Amino acid sequence: MSILCGAPPLLECVYCIGCARWAWKRCLHTAGHDSENWGLASADEFEPVPRLCRYILAVYEDDLRNPQWEPPRGYGINPDWLIRKKTYKDNGGRAPPYLLYLDHDHADIVLAIRGLNLAKESDYAVLLDNKLGKRAFEGGYVHNGLLKAAGWVLNAESETLKNLLAKYPNYTLTFAGHSLGSGVAALLTIVVVNSRDRLGNIDKKRVRCFAIAPARCMSLNLAVKYSDVINSVVLQDDFLPRTATPLEDIFKSLFCLPCLLCTRCMRDTCISEERKLKEKRRLYAPGRLYHIVERKPFRCGRFPPTVRTAVPVDGRFEHIVLSCNATSDHAIIWIEKEAQKALDLLQEKEAAMKIPETQRMERQQSLAKEHSEEYKAALRRAVTLEVPHAFSPSEYGTFDDKDDECSDTSVGDSLTGSSKKSRGRENWDEVIDRLFDKDDSGHMVLKEPLLGV
Repeated sequence: MSILCGAPPLLECVYCIGCARWAWKRCLHTAGHDSENWGLASADEFEPVPRLCRYILAVYEDDLRNPQWEPPRGYGINPDWLIRKKTYKDNGGRAPPYLLYLDHDHADIVLAIRGLNLAKESDYAVLLDNKLGKRAFEGGYVHNGLLKAAGWVLNAESETLKNLLAKYPNYTLTFAGHSLGSGVAALLTIVVVNSRDRLGNIDKKRVRCFAIAPARCMSLNLAVKYSDVINSVVLQDDFLPRTATPLEDIFKSLFCLPCLLCTRCMRDTCISEERKLKEKRRLYAPGRLYHIVERKPFRCGRFPPTVRTAVPVDGRFEHIVLSCNATSDHAIIWIEKEAQKALDLLQEKEAAMKIPETQRMERQQSLAKEHSEEYKAALRRAVTLEVPHAFSPSEYGTFDDKDDECSDTSVGDSLTGSSKKSRGRENWDEVIDRLFDKDDSGHMVLKEPLLGV
């Protein structure tokens, strides 16, 4: 009886300790912590971002020749190059509105998808068409409703895209989206990469995606695996890429959303990083991440916006930032303005350095090589951390267009069975090759002294 009487105070103490730990970690966590160890982006790789933001904003316009939102410095869309513009009525609620645009100035075929419309039930239907772990796809898990919307867009536009890609063989194919549209664009990119025969067997290097303020729409192994073609752009404190709560739970719980977010945050705070990485159904922001940082912590002022980039595996925007700008940083107009400021600063810095054209070309080649090496390092890191269904580029599967209920054994285990057998040996051989060389006598010699040894 005395044990039972002492149980409630003990539970209260545990709950208070958990709350205190959550508050301590959340109050001291700022947006700069997410990307403090990342490298700086260059002007060439970040150049498409503000331009694609303007294309996404064009989807909101009723008349592109008389836009309500006037782009800065005449950087708007050219109505004569517009191929197609689909509305909610055209899509029948199966996908958000989008436009198909032929950008001759940048040799780019762009499909831009708008974000969530709070007044449209069809957008909620796309978000709510999901259940955690319901859709197994390419050895991982994705948001079911967003994947269906991506498949519908591809079915509707595959012939047009195929003809454009054949007519302009030197043009790239870019998918761009904001918020809800970013999830559709990211999953559409994965579908296209794995079914390129539908677009005339185009080279994978011609396909890319920019997810602006992305939703967490795919499991970690897919987020890392496709980081060579998918890029996510996050402005400072944006809440959506950091919200691990499933989107369908958020919009089913609007009246108790603060309680839900608080409960989920406390739960995630008490879960170790290793356990989070091994949750194969946990969704993440996709691809390579670009983080725009332009405010000092705790609103202590501003500094010129900088853009940091990386392909992180662990610590991929896992913690919500307690900031009054968490929602305003999600707005596409604000992202476009800050992205343009950051790009102008990067271009001014490069112009001041007066880099010759030949050196600029060499720099672009070295940048592509660095991205490739960083991508491979992220894949190795995912395998080392034992992320479920993580495998090397040589083990990429093919697109399997089965219906919703795909089993783990049919999709996941078939792809990872061989990697599980060789995982330990592969990782050890990579470590040996990276750290040691053989001398003339055949003995292993350390390449360079290790820190602290």
